Amino acid sequence: MSEQTPLGGGSPTTSSRFLLEVDGVEIGTFREVQGLRLDVDVVEHVEGGQNGYVHQLPGVMRWPHLVFTRGMVQSDALFGWVQKSSGQGFAGNGDTLTRATGAVTVVDDRGNRMRSWELDGVFAVSWTGPSLSADSDAPLTESLEVAHHGFRAVTR
Repeated sequence: MSEQTPLGGGSPTTSSRFLLEVDGVEIGTFREVQGLRLDVDVVEHVEGGQNGYVHQLPGVMRWPHLVFTRGMVQSDALFGWVQKSSGQGFAGNGDTLTRATGAVTVVDDRGNRMRSWELDGVFAVSWTGPSLSADSDAPLTESLEVAHHGFRAVTR
């Protein structure tokens, strides 16, 4: 049995940046992405006369929301997309949801794109801004949560 070669050569892949693009437009880079996961429900079917086991069949595929986190930046691309896809743009469209195609891409320390996950039916469901306090020296962060209909892995 052969081992899979990690991206970029013989050592495990690491990255400190993850790029989010929606419909080919860069929304921003993030330091953390959570939720790249697929769960498949299992449907059990009991067959009469078969007492040795229960048939297990794949059921509905579930794709958890993705949560992107980063330090505050000056660009308004992220918040603009949230407003367009789920905010005033959504309400101004007669409440017609416009889903987009997106991609999450691992970017190495030299700026090379290493691996992507292409997302179907993306729209923003939550944006959280920084906690503001003059008494705190904690970094200002923001997070974005998106819903989607699934993803495909793509090696760059």
